[in-house]
Amino acid sequence: MTAPSNRRKQLRWNGPVGTFLSNMLAVAFKEAALMRRDKVLLGAIVAQPLMMLFLFGVVLSNRPANVPWGVIDRSHSAVSRRLISQIQASGYFLPVTPVASYDVARHGLHDGSLLAVVVIPDDFHRRAISGAPDIQLLLDGTDPLSSARIGAYIRAIAARLDLQREPDPVAAERVAIRPRFWFNSTLSDRRFLLAALGGMLLTNVCLSVSCLGLVLEREEGTYEQMLSLPTTALELALGKLLPSVGLCYLVLCFAILGPGLVFGIWPEGNVVALAIFAFPFVMATLGLGVLISTLVSTVAQAVFLSVFFIMPSFVLSGVMMPYQLMPDGPRQVGGLMPLRWFQIGERRLVTRGGGLEDVVIPTLALTLFFSVMLVIVKLRSKPRLD
Repeated sequence: MTAPSNRRKQLRWNGPVGTFLSNMLAVAFKEAALMRRDKVLLGAIVAQPLMMLFLFGVVLSNRPANVPWGVIDRSHSAVSRRLISQIQASGYFLPVTPVASYDVARHGLHDGSLLAVVVIPDDFHRRAISGAPDIQLLLDGTDPLSSARIGAYIRAIAARLDLQREPDPVAAERVAIRPRFWFNSTLSDRRFLLAALGGMLLTNVCLSVSCLGLVLEREEGTYEQMLSLPTTALELALGKLLPSVGLCYLVLCFAILGPGLVFGIWPEGNVVALAIFAFPFVMATLGLGVLISTLVSTVAQAVFLSVFFIMPSFVLSGVMMPYQLMPDGPRQVGGLMPLRWFQIGERRLVTRGGGLEDVVIPTLALTLFFSVMLVIVKLRSKPRLD
């Protein structure tokens, strides 16, 4: 009974449908075996959901935390000190920074070292006694959602301030807040998102191009031929990056002209400074892509690892939410990514109207990052064939 049953089963598989299914399953078995042995690809597939779970569950939050803030206290009264201490005790803010003047406050908001400045007038104590106290609140409006939430928290704290005066049914029972949003007075979400468009597009292009370049050379069998030329591995890597720089500047032009022509949002600062500042970022990101290409052996691995770097760059760099509001640990890790420093400089140039002198530190950080990438790529690259 067993032999005829096997023959009938074999006959069914010998037909056109059986041949199609048999060939398809054979190819699927081979690909599954190859995938099972590809530890880099399997590791990336497992790590990506864990990484996104951490980023979206821990790092991204609209609740203010670690907010850098300053105070211009012209009252120097017990009531003003009590207001400052209650804001500090809320747990949302870093230790207060005394600010001497509006110019210092504007500089702090301009370079991102402050997100909010509380201005307490000299007659605050007298007006608190009379029942009509008010303070001014200067906020960095480049991130509308965060600045609105910070303003709401300070307003709620000021409303609960104990003025320690006799109750008066006519007088106001809260401190009035007069907010002023700098760099984005209308709190436009579009301006906040489009200000970092160049950095996000360049990150995608740079990592995609540089990750796949050397891997495709290896898969096509031309990498060894190129190594046989009288060039070093580092010269080969740099030579492959230079054409990509021109492509990246085309993308940067789109990131400038697109928002300007479609939405009327043009850079407030020096466009030439933005073009100069973009060069070390492009080279640093391309260098990171080349490093990734030295870690993989297939195109699939390169694609997965590039996405593995792109998503954390978007989240930890500050293009989605201010990096100052991130918890300790992720905030420091984001400082190791080129996009963090580029978005800092890009926002200073595009939104805050800065010039080349305002992006000196980000430029130095990106140049250092690119230099480190060159050293690592040189150490990992295969030496020239003799």
